[in-house]
Amino acid sequence: MEEHYAFSFFKDIEIKKIAIKSITPYIIDFGVNIIIAVVAFFVGRFLIKHLIGLCNKIMIKRKAEPSLYTFVNSLMSISLNILLIISIISIIGIDTSSFLAVFASAGLAIGMAFSGTLSNFAGGVMILVFHPYRIGHYIEAQGLAGIVKEIQIFNTILTTPDNQTIVIPNGALATGTLKNYSEAPLRRVDVKVEVAYGTSPEDVRNVLRRIVEEDERIIKDSELHAPAYPMTAMASSSIEFQLRAWTKSEQYWNVYFDTTEKVYNALNEAGIEIPFQQVDVHMKS
Repeated sequence: MEEHYAFSFFKDIEIKKIAIKSITPYIIDFGVNIIIAVVAFFVGRFLIKHLIGLCNKIMIKRKAEPSLYTFVNSLMSISLNILLIISIISIIGIDTSSFLAVFASAGLAIGMAFSGTLSNFAGGVMILVFHPYRIGHYIEAQGLAGIVKEIQIFNTILTTPDNQTIVIPNGALATGTLKNYSEAPLRRVDVKVEVAYGTSPEDVRNVLRRIVEEDERIIKDSELHAPAYPMTAMASSSIEFQLRAWTKSEQYWNVYFDTTEKVYNALNEAGIEIPFQQVDVHMKS
């Protein structure tokens, strides 16, 4: 009995030795693969970083659109990191063919689930191709307005004049109505002027003409963009005029606010009445 137990004990030890001996090469190979994968990850990240930097230098040298930088950076970063992950999985020893099949199936399912995201990606491509706006432009879309700060793969980031950040999907910007205030070099300033009935139209025009002539920011030496002072309406309480003058797009708001204040002060100095809204009521006895 003791001899049988001793024999079984030594037999189990022998089997374990054989098992460890047969498994050891696989463990060593797997450990080596893990080390290589870790090194490949850090080398890959280093190369991706410098490749994106090199691409940026090329775009800057060729004077590419600034809006293209962030878009290309995001696209390259996502694509190259996905390739790096697949390469590391392959180095570890996982069969990438089956992995790619699963990844393709998952990609199809994700694509169907995130069809809106894909439309935003397509919208970003359209924006970069057709340039409805660029970084630094002041735009209005989807009921929101601001200065374009960044054009990303899926979204465009705006900054409002009071320094709020707005993120709008590119799909909505590419397919919806968009107003670009900065595309044209010149904009027309329209200031509404209301005066009392009985006021001479020529007196009003003289006041408005003097305001325009004293402002160097307003364009005066162009027939196409010459200032105008039309009477636009005979309203219930007043006669309405408009001061229409052209200026550079970046000076629009300053000219608009300054001109509005100057009109108010000049009409008061000229003794021209600015009427309150009024209603005549006739009572029968």
